[in-house]
Amino acid sequence: MMIVGYPKCSTCKKAQAWLAEHGIEASFRDIKENNPSEEELRRWHAMSGLPLKRFFNTSGIQYRALNLKDRLPNMSEDEQFALLASDGMLVKRPLLVGEESVCPGFKAEAWEALR
Repeated sequence: MMIVGYPKCSTCKKAQAWLAEHGIEASFRDIKENNPSEEELRRWHAMSGLPLKRFFNTSGIQYRALNLKDRLPNMSEDEQFALLASDGMLVKRPLLVGEESVCPGFKAEAWEALR
């Protein structure tokens, strides 16, 4: 498994602690230094079965600065993927990425189901 997150993010730290407590090994990928590619995001989105909007960090500074709350509904899926791939801080974190599953954000119950 891999966690895609931001090292300074308190939720990412909480997620890493939860994994350690449950004996789950996961590598860590810094979302700001190594932003997910559009291809990765497309694959992860398909694996998740979730709406694409769930992959956006809706509480982030960039999300608000770009007024994405109003812009996203009018953007094509291709435009949304390109936007996510352009800046890791727009991506919901942490992302727990397994071989066959992906979970954006940290909710212990959801992560437990992926084990």
